[in-house]
Amino acid sequence: MNESLIPLLVSTIAGLSTLIGALSIFFKIEKSKYNKFIAFCLAFSISIMIGISVFDLIPESFYQYFSVYGMSKSIILLVVAFLISYIFITLLSMLIRRETKSEDLYRLGILNMIVLILHNLPEGIATFLSSYQDINLGIKLAAAIMLHNIPEGISIAVPIYYSTKNKRLAFRNAFISGMAEPIGAILAFIFLKNYISEMMISIILIIVAGLMITLSIQELLPESLKYKENKALYLGLASGVVLVLLNILLL
Repeated sequence: MNESLIPLLVSTIAGLSTLIGALSIFFKIEKSKYNKFIAFCLAFSISIMIGISVFDLIPESFYQYFSVYGMSKSIILLVVAFLISYIFITLLSMLIRRETKSEDLYRLGILNMIVLILHNLPEGIATFLSSYQDINLGIKLAAAIMLHNIPEGISIAVPIYYSTKNKRLAFRNAFISGMAEPIGAILAFIFLKNYISEMMISIILIIVAGLMITLSIQELLPESLKYKENKALYLGLASGVVLVLLNILLL
């Protein structure tokens, strides 16, 4: 049991780094700059989600699947993953809008939280298993995960806070998303340590990548364009690209 505590701690620290991003709601922003800040944060989130999906999750997972099943089945997997993603995001968005009767910004925060929970669960499993086998590899992976979990915390907390003015609610939702990582680690230890395969994680991560890309294009991008703050939008996109490149270098 003791040998599992350090991998679990590493996964927890990586997951709860979303709370660092959530601290952005405590920044004192002038009311006249609200739109600029929200547009920047949304664009930053778009860049992070698409960048991680395109340059990390999809290539690594696709290669894993391709090496076993070949090109045709791998392409079919990608198509099916994106189709599932489109249906899931569309239905989930409609459900949240109907159940909460909320404005678009709040709905985006909740959508981000749900999708990132799905993203963090397999990440937690990967971090735990990597740390369990090689603590140095696990710490390196956790550092890379922390780097993109911080803006993920922003993508949840900022829309929720600026639509509700409720800091506790925004912080709580970022916390829930981050906790998915150690929960994934605990599940890995209790149930999956001896059974989970790289192929299973690869398929899950391809679907998660599809969810993040779909969410970014279908929901986040239209919302960010509504504010008509092009400079803030471009700066957010560029900042996200830089962070994704740093993430790739760490991995």
